[in-house]
Amino acid sequence: MVDERLKNISPNTVLLDLALLSHLFTIAFKEWGMTGLVNPVQQVRKPKLPKGRDRRLKPGELERILEASGSSLLGRIVGLALETGMRRSEIAGMTWNQLDLKKKTVTLPETKNGEKRIVPLSSEAVRILSDLPRRIDGKIWGVEEQSITRAFELSLSRARAIYEKECKENGEKADSAFLNDLTFHALRHEATSRFFEKGFNVMEVAAITGHKTLQMLKRYTHLKAEKLAERME
Repeated sequence: MVDERLKNISPNTVLLDLALLSHLFTIAFKEWGMTGLVNPVQQVRKPKLPKGRDRRLKPGELERILEASGSSLLGRIVGLALETGMRRSEIAGMTWNQLDLKKKTVTLPETKNGEKRIVPLSSEAVRILSDLPRRIDGKIWGVEEQSITRAFELSLSRARAIYEKECKENGEKADSAFLNDLTFHALRHEATSRFFEKGFNVMEVAAITGHKTLQMLKRYTHLKAEKLAERME
């Protein structure tokens, strides 16, 4: 059954399905008095989760993506994502009431973890937000999560096409990894790694990004050796 499901859905979704089924049998046993039941999920082989993505921005990728987009709004959203490590949903849902430019903070009343988080803003993040016009509805961006994703994916696709055309015209072989396999969420990964490279410790990074455990932070932290070498000096 598990192998069949894995043909159509991700391992994580299969694990969630199994957890739901297991919970149902537990409730039936403990609360409905069905003591003769045996939880079959305990006998099922659980699928292994794939290793966490370690994709970081390559030199020149960001510039090409933003140039291909032709959208100053996307550029500002991408810039804020890299400066704060905020999730796409957190950025899309920002309002001016949450923002305190004097204190350089944005307060997120409810995050993915169900908790409030106060995100510190760098000088560049403050500049990005200060240049935005005020909207009547109180929202900072006025765009939906999916709109951000679509705009980023379209810009990435355009940038890759332009890159491939340039390589062909110059008689060069295009790098298959350049401007490929990149998502908007990778910007959170990139931002988190940059925080560590700047010298922030684990607790400080967790306070900025909202990651709950060291294991979660390990998945996003891939430090560039040259940056570590600079700090060793």
